[in-house]
Amino acid sequence: MRAFTHAALSPDPDLAIAALMIARVEHPHLDAGPYLDQLDALGREAKLRVAAAIAMPGDTPARVDPDRYARVLAMNDYLFGELRFVGNHTHYEDPRNSFLNEVLDRRTGIPITLALLYMEVARRAGLHVEGINFPGHFLLRCPGRRGLPYSEDLIIDAYHGGALLSEAACRELLRRHGEDEEDGSVSRHLHGHATKPQILARMLLNLKRTYVSMMSFPQARDITELLIAVNPSAINELRDRGLLAYHLKDFSAALRDLQTYLRLSSTGEPDETVREEHAQIWEHVKTLRRRVASLN
Repeated sequence: MRAFTHAALSPDPDLAIAALMIARVEHPHLDAGPYLDQLDALGREAKLRVAAAIAMPGDTPARVDPDRYARVLAMNDYLFGELRFVGNHTHYEDPRNSFLNEVLDRRTGIPITLALLYMEVARRAGLHVEGINFPGHFLLRCPGRRGLPYSEDLIIDAYHGGALLSEAACRELLRRHGEDEEDGSVSRHLHGHATKPQILARMLLNLKRTYVSMMSFPQARDITELLIAVNPSAINELRDRGLLAYHLKDFSAALRDLQTYLRLSSTGEPDETVREEHAQIWEHVKTLRRRVASLN
């Protein structure tokens, strides 16, 4: 846990080390070394492809830097054309899609893990690509060179073979996620980039939901521990860790977490939904107090 916290919160841009630590929830004895070596090898080859990319202004979309466009196409052709990394549309909920070692072995994953792979290979290849915490579907950005009249960013969808998305396509993604675009939310979501802790937290949240849906509560609890390590202020994760401990009959841990959650979340004037939730949690706390007392 200490090693993961250090890897997740350090200023080093490397995402792979922390991502491979996440995989140890399912693969406790995983040796990260060969996978880091594999990423290095992919990065070296990608660097050659990116460096050799030839800008063709006539084939470049309007307002896009031909050089960046050519480099991104070279990266896409290598990862998705030659190596055949692909989104797992058939078994999206398979937890293996959330483990970087499995993504490298099986060459399939979900938006967040394929995007992480893309960022790690691009970084090694000298191509600047950053994550976008877009609702419902993690995306990538290759920023345009500033100061040029055609310096629009390239928005990349790693889950769909590196597809380059227009603003209209992003608006459609947002609609599918159930958000209204009237207030300019597409531009708001595309602005800025996802931080390292945000990227890892999104991976972990996907994995936690998968484990809970599978009723794999020990793994879900381990993932929640990692979520709290990435974001200690996420009190909802404290609540969930307590509820998972309750399912696993770890009554002392459940009581500790749920009492702490109620204390930290009972500030200000809660709305009706929060009051109802607190009432349910309080009933759990009362039951847990009786159980813990009987064990003593």
